[in-house]
Amino acid sequence: MDLNFAPATTELAGKTRAFVREVVLPVEERHHGVAPDGDDWRRELQDAAKAHGVFGPHLPAEYGGHGLGMVERAPVFEEAGYSLFGPIAVNCAAPDEGNQHLLDRVATPEQRKTYLDPLARGEVRSAFAMTEPAPGAGSDPRALATTATRVEAGWRIDGLKRFITGADGAAFSIVMARTSGEPGARGGATMFLVDADNPGMVLERHVPTMDKSMAGGHCEVRFENCVVPEDAVLGELDRGFEYAQVRLGPARMTHCMRWLGAARHAHELALGRAVEREAFGERLSNLGLTQQLIADSEIDLAASRALVLRACWELDTGESAGDSTAIAKTFVSEAVGRIVDRAVQVHGGLGVSEDLPLARIYREVRPFRIYDGPSEVHRWALAKRAARRAREGFAS
Repeated sequence: MDLNFAPATTELAGKTRAFVREVVLPVEERHHGVAPDGDDWRRELQDAAKAHGVFGPHLPAEYGGHGLGMVERAPVFEEAGYSLFGPIAVNCAAPDEGNQHLLDRVATPEQRKTYLDPLARGEVRSAFAMTEPAPGAGSDPRALATTATRVEAGWRIDGLKRFITGADGAAFSIVMARTSGEPGARGGATMFLVDADNPGMVLERHVPTMDKSMAGGHCEVRFENCVVPEDAVLGELDRGFEYAQVRLGPARMTHCMRWLGAARHAHELALGRAVEREAFGERLSNLGLTQQLIADSEIDLAASRALVLRACWELDTGESAGDSTAIAKTFVSEAVGRIVDRAVQVHGGLGVSEDLPLARIYREVRPFRIYDGPSEVHRWALAKRAARRAREGFAS
């Protein structure tokens, strides 16, 4: 592994850092980190990103992007994540960034033209509809209960989805539905492209959640007699779970990159407070307990970046990266929470006030331990694979 980034990447990270601090953070402050209604604010930020030359760090040049691989994305996405609105400003926010990756890998030429092109250029937003209310798909995607049934016009999708990020205002959704088997079966899922104007797809409500910065919110979406044509199938029938892994591995790492930016923002605020604030006759930075908080956050940031780079290197070189992405996602999601929590503690009462961005960063990072697989599920999978390797070793 070469831990030195290309000069062009370092330059782009620096430009992104300046753009986020000068252009994006004031917008976040104006809206207190809560995504505004409508789409004008997103378009304005993305137009500004294009003008500053920082739009689409991961996208091919044909879309105005920079074509960075997974490793090279890390420092740039971290700079974007310094503001809660930074990722959407440069068009690398979830779920659009993950959907762009999936469409690039799986879509037909016609689907790319219809869906990927406008999404990559920032003309529209998208959603990824997999999660369902219990007992449907959640931490265990095999519990998928939404069905897709063949009809004369193509396929009829029926089911209820919940926590669908960005669904309100999305031009289309990638919908996971069962085309064979029963809930609990390992296979049988298929992905479908469903346009927002399909009368069979109804946005029931916004689910109230503690995080507020995601464009389009987290929604409950009902599919009832939602008929789509045959060419709405994304990829091949019954390979939806396989394609989900194509999307989720990289998406977990880009989530880590973005939230590390938010954690670093909190940590820098804590450092500023520690070197300026005096108590008990000393600066906070000279007090042992504060020093431990600072040192532990420095360790968490360094370890998180190392784990992300290792996983991204495996993804770039074509390895499965199942263990490394699970390890990184679990560690980073928890480390980010620790870093922000320490920053709040260093600030005392000010840390839980709205006078600083710490309170809103705190509310945004907590769900990361659940999104894209809870820590418990990743630990279970890691332990299961480790035990299997041990058994195989003993058997040999």
